[in-house]
Amino acid sequence: MAREEEEEGLTADAPKEVDMFTSVRCLGYLSSVNLLVAVCVGMYVRWEVTSEPMILVIFILGLFVLGIASILHYYFAMEKASLSLFHLWFGFLLGLLCFLNSPALDSNVKELVANYLLLASVIMKTVWAVTERICSSIRFKPTLLTSSELLELLGFGIASTTMLLHKSMAIIGLVVALGALIVDLRMKSLLALPNLATFSLITSLVFFQALGITANPYALGCYLGRLLCEPVLDVYFSGLGSSERWVPVLSMGKVWRRLSLLPLSVTELTFFVLAALKLGHLELWYLVIPGFCLFGLFWSICHIILLITIWGFHTKLSECQKAWRAQRSSTRSLDQVMASRGIRHFCLISERLVFFSILSTVILGAVSWQPSSGLFLSALLVVLPLESLAHGLFHELGSCLGGTCIGYALVIPTAYCSADGQPTLLPPEQVQQLNLRSTGMLNNVQRLFSHHMIQTFGCDYSTSGVTLETLQTKLRNFLELRTEDGPRHDTYLIFYSGHTRKGTGAWALAGGESLHLAQLLELWKEKNAGHCSRLILVLDTENSLPWVKEVRRIEGVYIAVQGSELSTARVDPEVGDIPYLGDFTSEWVEFNCNPDSDTQWSEKGRTVAAAYGVSKRWSDYTLHLPTGSDVAKHWKTHFPKATYPMVHLSNWCCGLNLFWICSVCLRCFRRCKLAWFPPAVLDTGQGIKLVHS
Repeated sequence: MAREEEEEGLTADAPKEVDMFTSVRCLGYLSSVNLLVAVCVGMYVRWEVTSEPMILVIFILGLFVLGIASILHYYFAMEKASLSLFHLWFGFLLGLLCFLNSPALDSNVKELVANYLLLASVIMKTVWAVTERICSSIRFKPTLLTSSELLELLGFGIASTTMLLHKSMAIIGLVVALGALIVDLRMKSLLALPNLATFSLITSLVFFQALGITANPYALGCYLGRLLCEPVLDVYFSGLGSSERWVPVLSMGKVWRRLSLLPLSVTELTFFVLAALKLGHLELWYLVIPGFCLFGLFWSICHIILLITIWGFHTKLSECQKAWRAQRSSTRSLDQVMASRGIRHFCLISERLVFFSILSTVILGAVSWQPSSGLFLSALLVVLPLESLAHGLFHELGSCLGGTCIGYALVIPTAYCSADGQPTLLPPEQVQQLNLRSTGMLNNVQRLFSHHMIQTFGCDYSTSGVTLETLQTKLRNFLELRTEDGPRHDTYLIFYSGHTRKGTGAWALAGGESLHLAQLLELWKEKNAGHCSRLILVLDTENSLPWVKEVRRIEGVYIAVQGSELSTARVDPEVGDIPYLGDFTSEWVEFNCNPDSDTQWSEKGRTVAAAYGVSKRWSDYTLHLPTGSDVAKHWKTHFPKATYPMVHLSNWCCGLNLFWICSVCLRCFRRCKLAWFPPAVLDTGQGIKLVHS
């Protein structure tokens, strides 16, 4: 959820909702007023008890800043500037209330009132945030940190400078960790909630004790609660998709993304140095020194891999951004470009590698645990959400991006056969009409390939027919193709339009030869042996139904056939509108490329009908997951040889399937559902939909 300021996120959808909207907005204002009163009372009490003139100066200065903010807001209409001052100053004052705490305040009635007001403020803030989301009166935008959150974090960090240097540095580290945690929650990273629990436990039980600070729990709870309540709620309420949430990262410029590796590297190195200070403690040295040497080496290897992985991802993302800008259109998204260039496969492997980085950090943190060092604790709290963000990015992209697809089209415009079954050319007077239809068909296929970012192997057009040997050679070369990274494509799509044999649906080729489904299936099994790619056949022919029926009996492979049926019996020849080959392709491509298409495939009396069939195991299909050989090839391509032992550990850990019983039951359910209740429109997950009339 993104708002430039708290009050701007509220919008009324209709006049009838004004009352509810006004009530919600007043609740938000009441929370801020409560906070203002609590801060004023708290600062006054601290000046009254300590008689410290600096507190009085800060208090008066705070009131002065509040007055300036009010003037900017109401007289000069500078809402952003006034709210910026408001959030920055309140972050600073809450920090002072938290740090300027003493036992003498425990029995003070005014301090008790201030504490209860702080508690009421965070409760109202939470109720306000929940009500906003339940009433749908908030608009979610992709962002990392809102301006109000950033300013309150900055104000709290500035307040820490009133203490000694090492304490100030530790608290600034805690503030950075809090900011990273907010981003982690807003991105809905897989490990965001465990990070939240870790942050809460370490902050409340260990961190301030390590610094020797008796923090005011009400002020600290109010500060953390106001900042964390919205990101935590958005884990459930935010309706942004996976790629939408990561837009601020994916749309970032090449230079800024690469420069982001510098602070990450410095942070990781700082954590390692602070962890190494544990070696200076002589307690249990016989366990600490060998453990640190062993796990420190493991940590170093994992984090070298982490940095190389992020660098490689930035390189691939830059290539995708360049291609997307060069081919920008209203119907093509960056997601499609990333899917077509194999980013999904890269992210699935990278997710494993980043997980080992997080694991190594946790192990090294446990081995070098220093409950008396605030700097070590803050560094640990910063590193964990940053690595969790990298893991979440690769996990989300690996889950939401489609797989790679390559396509081949063959059009043989012969519509008549001689007595021996050999295709013959049409009479000269019909050649022009046929060429127009065939050219339109090829244009539609190329539109389909371009719209769904399908890599094109070729679109062949032959008026003289194709021999069986030539076609088989072409298909072998097509089915052998792989992605640039090495693995096979997830989907292979073949389009065919031409003459077919009655009864079998075999493709009629030159010389009286034919290509049967069994022959094509044999080629597919030969080239796809040991892999889990799938084959989709799209047939715009007069006799495609035999293949549609036959493919439903095939086991062991993933094959789908999209066929068509031209019904001339329903057409009055005098009226016209006789269906021809190419009509199905035109409608089907329009249906798959235009989200606003009004094509109704289930409409009765259609002259161009559609039918699809899938093999028995089609519902078991999942996009290609990295195999051991894929990980090994990826490792040899991107990482130094010294890290190769990690390949076996990665493959072993990720090969464990602890929920295999659930997956077997789910697979059986999907098979039965597809066999007994096939949908009228079957989404292949590649953007291409199979349809049935």
